[in-house]
Amino acid sequence: MTSLTIIGIVSIVAAAVCMAIGSIAPAFGESRAIVQALSSIAQQPDEAGTLTRTLFIGLAMIESIAIYCFVVSLILIFANPFWNFVTSKGGA
Repeated sequence: MTSLTIIGIVSIVAAAVCMAIGSIAPAFGESRAIVQALSSIAQQPDEAGTLTRTLFIGLAMIESIAIYCFVVSLILIFANPFWNFVTSKGGA
């Protein structure tokens, strides 16, 4: 195996692990936030508007973690900075 093959394999595995962890953790966080918001709305129905607005802001922040992981995975697969380094050193 050449060094480019090893870098390709490691990049794909790293992208898969990044997306796996980066999508499971925010999903758990979002589900917990929704459960707590519904519980709070059930206890204080008059504050539903404030709680809903705060919930949506919190969900957007939680979801941004998954989006960052997606961007990192795309960079690892399609714009890997290590490819250029190895090819410039003659590792191909």
